[in-house]
Amino acid sequence: MTSLKLADDQRFALMKFRRSVQDVLKPDHDDQFLLRWLRARKWDAVAAEKMLRDSLEWRKQWEVDKLEEWDPPQILKDHLPHGLCGYDKDNAPVAIIPFAGMDMYGILHVVSRREMIKVTIKHLEKYLKVCQEQAAKHGPVAGQVTVIFDMEGFNLRQYMWRPAGEVVIALIQMYEANYPEILKTCFIINAPKVFTLAFSIAKKFMNEYTISKIQIIKADPNKWKPAILKIVPADQLPAHFGGTLKDPDGNPKLTTKICQGGKVPKTMYVNKNEKDSSDFTTATVKKGDKLKLDLPVEEGGSILSWEFRSEDHDIKFGIMRKNNEGAQIELIPMHRVSAHQMDEIGLLTCEEPSTYSVIFDNTYSLLRNKKIHYSVRILPPTNVLEEVSMS
Repeated sequence: MTSLKLADDQRFALMKFRRSVQDVLKPDHDDQFLLRWLRARKWDAVAAEKMLRDSLEWRKQWEVDKLEEWDPPQILKDHLPHGLCGYDKDNAPVAIIPFAGMDMYGILHVVSRREMIKVTIKHLEKYLKVCQEQAAKHGPVAGQVTVIFDMEGFNLRQYMWRPAGEVVIALIQMYEANYPEILKTCFIINAPKVFTLAFSIAKKFMNEYTISKIQIIKADPNKWKPAILKIVPADQLPAHFGGTLKDPDGNPKLTTKICQGGKVPKTMYVNKNEKDSSDFTTATVKKGDKLKLDLPVEEGGSILSWEFRSEDHDIKFGIMRKNNEGAQIELIPMHRVSAHQMDEIGLLTCEEPSTYSVIFDNTYSLLRNKKIHYSVRILPPTNVLEEVSMS
C-alpha cells in the first residue's frame, strides 16, 4: 500500500480501484500509478477504471509500447520545439517548449497528422520514463514534469488553418485522456494578447486539474523569471530564462538540449494540397448594403472561427445570435475593421445551439462597393483525435 498519507475515503477508493482493474495491471503499476487516474477522476473509482481501460485500449491501437523503436521523420527531429534542460528543486524534470518555433503549417505539409501525434506520444513516453526514474530515486514529488511554454512571437494565424487547429485539439485530448497527473506545474510566459483568445478555446478541451496547474505570466521577464527560479535552480535552467546554463558557444537558449523549431522551407513540402488553406469565398458587398451569413449551430460548445480581408478599404463586421424568441443578441458589436491593412482573425465559442449570424456591413458607404475574401466555419466539439487518427 502507498506510503502517502491518504484520507480514509481515498484509501478505500484506491483499494476498490485496484481490485476492479487487477486483470490489466502490470508489475510496475504501483499505487502511485493508480493514484494518477484516481486524482484525475476526483477519487471516483468507477470513472477512474473506465479512464484507465480506455487508455490501455488506446495504447494498443497506437502501439505505444513499440514507439521507442520507431524512428520519426527527420523533419520532426529538426523542427519540433522541445527539450529537457534539467531538474527542479524537487528533482522533477523540467521541459521547455519554445512554442513560437512551431511551424505546424509547414510540418503538416511534410508529414501526416498521424505522424505528428505519434511523435508527441513518443516524447510524452520519454518524459514519463524520466519521471518514473526520478520518483524511484527521490520520491513521488519528483514524478511529475515542470513545463515552461515560451510563447514569444506566437502567431495565431497558422492555427486557423483547419488541419493545424484540429491537431492541436487532438493532442490536448490525447494528453488529457492518457497522461493524467504527470504535469506538476506549467508556466506560460511571453504570451501576446492574441494568445488569450487561443487559450480560451484550448481550455474547453482541458480538465480542471490541468488548468489549475497553469500559470500565465505577463511578457515581463521581471515577473516570470523570479516565478520560475522559485521552483527551478539557476544551474538547471537556460540563461535565457534566468538561469546559468548556456551552450558551449555561449547561446543562452541552450539549443544543444532544447530544439528551437523554426520555419519549414517550402522546398520540403510534399503535401501540395492547399485546398484547406485557401478555402476562402470572395464576395462584393455593395454600397449601402450588407452580407449576412446565417450559421446553424446544433451543439453547444462548438467553435465559430473567421478570417477575412478586404481590398482597398475597411468594412464593418459583427456577430449576432438568435435567442429562443427569435430576437437578435449582439455577441460582437458591429465595428469598422481595417481588414485591407491586416487580415482579421477570430474565434468564438458557441455556448448554446442557435443560429449565429456573421455580418459584413457596408451600409455606411454610399460611394464604394467592398470586395472581401472570407473563411467562416463551425468546428463541432467532437472527439477530434478519433477523426485525425485516421489521417
